[in-house]
This record gives sequence, structure tokens and C-alpha cells, in this order.
Amino acid sequence: MKLGIVGLPQSGKSTTFAALTGARGQEGDQKGSRPDYKMGTLRVADERVDFLTQIYKPKKTTYAQVEYLLPFQPLATAQAKSENMTWNQIRICDALVHVVRNFVAPGGIKPDAEADYQRLEEEMILCDLVVAEKRIERIEMDNKRGKKPPEEEYALIKQCKKILEQGNPIRANPELADAQILRGFTFLSAKPQLVIINNDDTDESTPQWKTIPPRAKIMAVRSRIEMDIASMSLEEAADFMKEYRIEKSALDRVIRSSYSLLNLISFFTVLNEEVRAWTIKKGSPAVEAAGAVHSDMKKGFIRAEVLLFEHLRKRGSFQDAKQKGLVRLEGKGYIVQDGDIINFRFNV
Repeated sequence: MKLGIVGLPQSGKSTTFAALTGARGQEGDQKGSRPDYKMGTLRVADERVDFLTQIYKPKKTTYAQVEYLLPFQPLATAQAKSENMTWNQIRICDALVHVVRNFVAPGGIKPDAEADYQRLEEEMILCDLVVAEKRIERIEMDNKRGKKPPEEEYALIKQCKKILEQGNPIRANPELADAQILRGFTFLSAKPQLVIINNDDTDESTPQWKTIPPRAKIMAVRSRIEMDIASMSLEEAADFMKEYRIEKSALDRVIRSSYSLLNLISFFTVLNEEVRAWTIKKGSPAVEAAGAVHSDMKKGFIRAEVLLFEHLRKRGSFQDAKQKGLVRLEGKGYIVQDGDIINFRFNV
């Protein structure tokens, strides 16, 4: 899962990225970073994984992960080309983290978070409208030449164009935004958003907006403070957080919200002396979950041995839970639930 960090200049994108990558102690874990962007891979903190590790004492523990991509800042001397490159980098992401300034900028420029949000939103809508219009034009030209048009795609693209012309993002229509046939267009405004209101150091509030963006989560974060906390020792961080009345790092909430933004859940396996969290879409059947672990498990799927995490926590061990009849055998169509502990039976 990959989220692109976007925002207007001076919104605090780089500070937010630094806070995120430092929060998990992974400032240097930016494999694949290039001169034109940075990539950070962060673990999703999960007390259930910690509990399983205590119970099984595996040699290895693997948490679910989230990737954050920070594009380079466009240069004023090559604005158009740079902006196109930035959007192309963002298009490959599954969702967006939209950072909005809510602090006084250098030069005494006061913030207008909602106006700044709408400004970039409109830019993404315009980019998508250009893509939709070009595709419609191509389909209609092919039709005139006698080539049969892709009717379903054509109808959906026209729906997108209508929404965009009205100044609305495609994600305002969830069914359209999630349409499999449109995935290849990587529409910017179709991506779900986590909106980070980047507050001043002393401001803990979330501003009230006149219009709530569709299919977006909003949270207030003091990114500069969070970046400082991420670079401190645990003892220093505890004192600092107490001074600024921070009960829990907001960046943990950002990471968790990023995970849930795409309607994802975790299931767990204990296999080959490793406790591991796996990420799948909510509503996925057991056979698809097996495929997330290994293609052979999906190919040779027989049954899924399933135990709810809460049942394991209550009983204290897998064997005790099994003796109490809490371990179930499920087939391919079983819908995996968040927190399921699964042992896949398969044969290839």
C-alpha cells in the first residue's frame, strides 16, 4: 500500500514526511528513494502482533507496512514540466495524504487551510478532466473509423467527465472511483484522501470548514513538533509530549488512518517461526487471503483453520482455544475478519 504526500509549497509536506519516517525509527529506511522523490516504508503498530509475539516467541516478527512517497518540489524555472512529473509520480499511489498549511508562513502570510485545500483539489480535478476528455475523443475517433467502442468504459468515462466538469472529484461517487475498468487511468481525484491540517506548534484544534471533502478523513497535526519528537530518545520524547499536552503521537494515528483509508484489514499467521500480519481488502475470501501468503496456498487450498484473536487472548494459547472448540475450519468462500489468526491447509 502506497500513499503519496501532496500539498502546496510551504504546507509542511517535507516536515510531515520526516516526522512519519522518524516516528517508526526508520529515517534511513527509504530504499528506492531517488533524487526526484523520497520513499519511506513504515510499520503499522499493532498490539495484537505484540501479543502474538509474546505468546509464540518467534525468531521473527513482521508488522503490516505502509509506504509514503514524497515527490520533489517543482522548480520555478521549469514549473509545467515539474508539475507533470510530480502528478505522474503520485498517480501510482493508492491514496493521498494532503497536507494543508494552518500556521503563519514566513513573511506573515496568514493561513486559509480550506482555500488552500480547494486550490490543489481543483488542480487535480483539472488534470483528470484533461485525461477523460482525451480518452473520450480517442474512443469517438475510433468509432468513426469503424472500430467498435468499449461501451462500458465509454459510459463510465463520460460519467467521470460530467462530475469533473461540475468541479467535483471522482471520489464523490465511490462506485465510479472504485470501478475496476477505470483503474488504468489512475485518476488523481478518485483516490481517497487523508487530509492533514498542519497546525502551529501551540494549536491543538481542528479548524471548521464550510465544506467537508467527500471520502476524506481530516485530522489536525503539529508536524514540526512531531518531527522533533520522532528524533528524540524515549525519555526526552515523554517529557516533551507532556509539556505540549500530547497524550499519544499523532503520527501513530496518521499511520493507522492511512491503513484504514483503503478499507484494509489484517490477519495473522504463525508460520516457520515467524509471526506476521498480512494486509488484505475488507470482504476478501479465505482463498484470496491464502494467495497473499503464497501462491501455492491459493492454488492448493483445502481449508482455513481460523481462530479469532480475542478468543486467543482470552484462552491464552492456541491449543486451549482448540480444546474449547473455538478453532474453526472454513472453506474458500469464508470472509476473513480483521484479527483472524489463520493456518492454511493446502496441497500442491
